[in-house]
Amino acid sequence: MDGQQIHQRIQELVQQEQGLRDVAPSEGESKSRSEELRRLEVQLDQCWDLLRQRRAKLDAGQNPDEAAVRPADEVEGYRQ
Repeated sequence: MDGQQIHQRIQELVQQEQGLRDVAPSEGESKSRSEELRRLEVQLDQCWDLLRQRRAKLDAGQNPDEAAVRPADEVEGYRQ
């Protein structure tokens, strides 16, 4: 994915996330909605990480296309 495609994917994920947050869950639906929100959050984190990797490679004079999506547990393990 190039930078443009990553930005588009981020926008799609944000729209999905907002859609889930905008509608009140019906009874019994809150657990599945929480799981879906968590899945979207992880995917967003992976996209942002990929975008940062691409920028870092570009800044270092390397090929940004060599950046790769990292596993969820790795991305989620970063400290803020």
